[in-house]
Amino acid sequence: MTTYGEWGGRYVPETLIPALDELTDAWNEAKQDPSFLAEIEALGRDYTGRPSPLTRAERYAPDKRLYLKREDLNHTGAHKINNALGQLVLARRLGKKRIIAETGAGQHGVATATACARFGLECVVFMGSEDMRRQAPNVERMGLLGAVVVPVEFGTKTLKEATSEAIRDWITNVETTHYVIGSCVGPAPYPELVRELQAVIGREAREQILAVEGRLPDAVLACVGGGSNAIGMFAGFIDDADVDLVGVEAAGAASLGSGRAAILHGARSSTLADSDGQIADAHSISAGLDYPGVGPEHAYLRDIGRARYITATDDEALAAFHGLARTEGIIPALESSHALARVHDLDAELIVLCLSGRGDKDLDHVLSQP
Repeated sequence: MTTYGEWGGRYVPETLIPALDELTDAWNEAKQDPSFLAEIEALGRDYTGRPSPLTRAERYAPDKRLYLKREDLNHTGAHKINNALGQLVLARRLGKKRIIAETGAGQHGVATATACARFGLECVVFMGSEDMRRQAPNVERMGLLGAVVVPVEFGTKTLKEATSEAIRDWITNVETTHYVIGSCVGPAPYPELVRELQAVIGREAREQILAVEGRLPDAVLACVGGGSNAIGMFAGFIDDADVDLVGVEAAGAASLGSGRAAILHGARSSTLADSDGQIADAHSISAGLDYPGVGPEHAYLRDIGRARYITATDDEALAAFHGLARTEGIIPALESSHALARVHDLDAELIVLCLSGRGDKDLDHVLSQP
């Protein structure tokens, strides 16, 4: 079982252990299987639209050489499709025909619903009712794709509660159901599985920046909620010691910057919690970052000093959202806008930033802000 220093592991009801063992065995076999890897590559190329391009953002950051890794141009509009397709191919190997997922900003829900439609599988998505209000276009998309969206009405009615409800469903239906976790969180093997399915972002970005600039970037930048786009981006540069890896959390959900060790959704990681380990509420204008935990590998990278994590406020993210739209003609997701907000503060000339998604889903919410 893969762990990351003191982080990770499995803290789940005994009912789920056989399913996690089964998934671990299938993943260990699949990642060595040329036919699995070829299918993933073909889906990325022919269905998702990979490789996603690298775009120079000259007007947004005229004092930098800023390149955007355009995951917003993927089919479904975000990096989430990389993970959803990979996990669905695994689920088919396992013979699981019912798929469940949690979603916050809705992009993982849309990606999972899309992949289920592609493969003809039943799809149920759990989503907090507050996030359904904030992300109504994605709720409509999931319905069009044939998914059942289940509103979650307790707690903060956001991603944390949606994840808890998905786990409850999985416990009840574990023999027929595969749970597609959307980020690099949860019990092993999910953090490793999601990281490897998202590592295509970093591999492509590394090759692309070397081709266009002839050298590696000074810094690689990505937003961090659960952390899947960031861990995928970092994966391409983690062995390059001179490349500064920078994750940007929402100021009201800074589980790496101000959190403490606790168990959340099946793994031990850095969380927003009190001294008794009780999980606190998170806040972000971005539904995708509104989560009180983070993937265990991020906590490990912070601890060993390989990556550093800073924050951006709601107002800073909104300013970056509008700024990129007006200077580059690119409307970013609110999640990615947090990373964009910190570009000008970095002591770096050449920067590659993961633009993890597009902002169509956020327009109503952004335009309603005072």
